[in-house]
Amino acid sequence: MRYDAPDAAALTALVQQEYVVRYGDPDITPMDPEEFVPPSGLFLVGYLDGEPVACGGWRAQDASPEGFEDGDAEIKRMFVVQGMRGRGFARRILAAIEESAELAGRARIVLETGTEQPEAISLYTSCGYVPVTKFGVYRDEPLSVCMGKALGAAADDLPGLRVRTA
Repeated sequence: MRYDAPDAAALTALVQQEYVVRYGDPDITPMDPEEFVPPSGLFLVGYLDGEPVACGGWRAQDASPEGFEDGDAEIKRMFVVQGMRGRGFARRILAAIEESAELAGRARIVLETGTEQPEAISLYTSCGYVPVTKFGVYRDEPLSVCMGKALGAAADDLPGLRVRTA
């Protein structure tokens, strides 16, 4: 689905409202819908009984002054609507994002969240994400938390990491 499709736009508007509640302001990270067009990105919307209830996507990033590394896939706009949380929808969206980014040849998947989103930090930690050097527009913000994990062949280089094969 396109990042600017009606259901995706409605969910990302809700994400922005969530940021206002938790941090006082919406996310100011520049977002271009074209960045989420395969093969250099992807945006997903999850439906339950025909209603959009979850979303998330990734966009390709490479080495930059903002702190990205070559081969990064940056996760953006992970969200599950209130009342649908705790059902595993975010975990399913995250798994699909990781699989898509790996198939696109990205080496590492990264994300920025914040200290006021402990449930997000818990989800990412439980899925193997670890702290990484801060990146993006919030890299100097004390409430910012940046996490990541290796994908594909890069994951094979991590001792103790079990890589799932088809």
